[in-house]
Amino acid sequence: MKRNLRRYLKSKLFLKYIWSYLFILLLPLVFVTVFIYQSAAGNLREEIEQSHLNQLTQAESIVDGRMKELGDIASRIAYDDRLISYRVHDPFYSREAIDALDQYKSTSSIIGDVFLYFHHDDRIYSSQGLSSLDVFSEKYIFQNWSKDSLMGDLNDVSFPTMRPADRVIRGTYRQQSLLAYLVPITPNSPNPHATVMYLIDESELTGLIDSILGSYKGLAYIFDNHGQVLAANNHGETINGLDTGHLFSLDPGIHSVELGGKAHSVVSTKSDMNGWTYVTLMPSDQFFSSVLHIRSFIIMLFSIVVLAGIGIALLLARRQYHPISALVDFANSKSRNDRGTGDALLPGNELEHIRSALQEYSSRADLQEPYARNHLLLRLLQQGEDRELEPDLLEAFNIRFDRSQFFVIAMERGELADPSQDYQDWQTLASLLAEVDIPGLRASAYSVELPRRDQMALIVCFDPHPAMESFIHMSRIVDAVRSNILEAFDLNPIMGVGTGYSQAGQLNQSFIEACSALEFHTPSEKGGITFFEKLAPASEEAFWIPKNVLLKLSQSLKQGSHDVSAHMIGEAMTSLKEGSPSPLLSRCICFDILNTMLKTASELGIHHITQEIPTSSAFQSLDEFEGQLRKLASHICTQVQQETKHKESSLKDQMLGYIDQHFMDHSLSLESLADLFEISPSHFSRTFKENVGLNFTQYIWQKRMEEVKRLLMTTQEPLKEIIGRVGYADTPNFIRKFKKETGYTPGQFRKLNHPDGVLLGEMLQD
Repeated sequence: MKRNLRRYLKSKLFLKYIWSYLFILLLPLVFVTVFIYQSAAGNLREEIEQSHLNQLTQAESIVDGRMKELGDIASRIAYDDRLISYRVHDPFYSREAIDALDQYKSTSSIIGDVFLYFHHDDRIYSSQGLSSLDVFSEKYIFQNWSKDSLMGDLNDVSFPTMRPADRVIRGTYRQQSLLAYLVPITPNSPNPHATVMYLIDESELTGLIDSILGSYKGLAYIFDNHGQVLAANNHGETINGLDTGHLFSLDPGIHSVELGGKAHSVVSTKSDMNGWTYVTLMPSDQFFSSVLHIRSFIIMLFSIVVLAGIGIALLLARRQYHPISALVDFANSKSRNDRGTGDALLPGNELEHIRSALQEYSSRADLQEPYARNHLLLRLLQQGEDRELEPDLLEAFNIRFDRSQFFVIAMERGELADPSQDYQDWQTLASLLAEVDIPGLRASAYSVELPRRDQMALIVCFDPHPAMESFIHMSRIVDAVRSNILEAFDLNPIMGVGTGYSQAGQLNQSFIEACSALEFHTPSEKGGITFFEKLAPASEEAFWIPKNVLLKLSQSLKQGSHDVSAHMIGEAMTSLKEGSPSPLLSRCICFDILNTMLKTASELGIHHITQEIPTSSAFQSLDEFEGQLRKLASHICTQVQQETKHKESSLKDQMLGYIDQHFMDHSLSLESLADLFEISPSHFSRTFKENVGLNFTQYIWQKRMEEVKRLLMTTQEPLKEIIGRVGYADTPNFIRKFKKETGYTPGQFRKLNHPDGVLLGEMLQD
């Protein structure tokens, strides 16, 4: 499994399948994830921003309310009889004024202390009592508010003013960050006579914001309408003044700013009452922490789905690639090269390799199709009806036996009309007659090359004409074929024509009849047609065996066709029984049949059949005699078949011996060998493939390749001379085929296998 996976991962096609499935998975997944994230995060972000803005607005409203509350307190102080100037200065009523101020102080939780100052007075009043300004300035030491400025502001302020938070030393040790809120009284009067000053702890204001913001930890600022920072809660962080001014200039709402190289979220709101601006500033990852949690969850979920998708993509890609891999393995196992590629993937795409292999196989099939087709038809002529002769096989070779009548024409080349005419014309004729259509006579024909190089057969299928006798119809078909041959090739072949039959399975009988008619033809005639039906006229005595039956019997024995010979013996004996001759004449006729068989056996060179000859007692019963004749026919046919196999085996040895001696001859070809051994090229190719396992071209190439490899490994001859020696003229084409088969160029092969290959590789280039 691991080995296959490693092999798959080396395949570009397999990786392409994986990426295709991942693309199909990831594309919608990315869109869906982005949509879900944008929708969820956007809604949550909007909720967080709006909630935070509402909270800050609420803080602003509370502070505004407290400021209004202080204004109201100042108004009450202005109209409080206990706090009028003369009563405050009066020693008797001063204690009552102090208590009144203390009461006003207690009415607001943000007031740290409250002071009442009458303009141009040298004293100031508080809930703690009456003190001179010198004592007050010593008790409250402001870092950025001098005594003179303090006196000026107390005397000159004409509208409520909030001073920014300042560091104040109270007494000798205590420091506070306080805001001073100055309210002139009578409020809104153009000529106020006094000023109420509230000292407010800065944390009272920023604490309001912090309490409303809850768990958010950031910076909070309150700016006055001039951009001064009234109060701030930095939580230990600081920003420069430029950044502070930038915060004040932002419009109310929510903003994203870059501070110190880090993204921050800013929420700003502005009071309609006093123009103060409230700002909170915090890192975006804190402000949108919930959004970040959602993003992290979605990323994690996305990663899990992607990992699962990768696993699924691997399974689907493997499932899709597996049959392709099997096809590649099959193509490699059936390929002509012997490289032993193993698990190594061939260069290029596997589909291209399969396509190339299919083209190669198709080329081989196209090359072998005529021979396979001829072998199929020859088997039909020799054996007749064959269970292995499937309709699909006939259809594959475009052979259609869809007519009602069938007969065979056996042809022999005979004498050439033109002595200079080459034997190639006969081969061309065989190719042209491979499939013939004669529409005027409603006939079609298929040629079959016979084992002898100058003989062929023609299987004719036709539909009888209603107004024409079957024999006349057959004669016209034969004349049409002969006329076309004479016209196209100037050949005058000898023809023997068998009887017509209604079934394609009886073509073997028609073939034997055609061979008998061909054999009976007179050699002195210049071409001609012999019909088996016209060989012997009907006998005057009905019981005599027709001559054509004896001819057919003899020919069937020569062909080794046991079925036809048995049929002929049966037909002869039936004819004899129906004639009812006298016993003596019957014995003579039986001897006639026996003599025909013995004469044929003698012509075939079969002499050791004495034990198979019927005894004299067999002549007492025609049935017994018929059985003895059948046994004799079977023995003769068996001998013929064995002799044929022996000849083919001997022929194979002769052919291989000749090829092994002459395979380096560039003129060696299938046709030249067929001519040399006097057999047809079709029969030669079929016999060679059946006995060797390779076709002729493959065998020659293999022999030449072995010789080239041997010479490369053992000699220092230049490559071009080696290729020429083995009979190959096209050097570049040979190098391409050599590399395709071995995986190396001849030069690389020599370097790897020659003892001095490294040095030779430098001297001998392809």
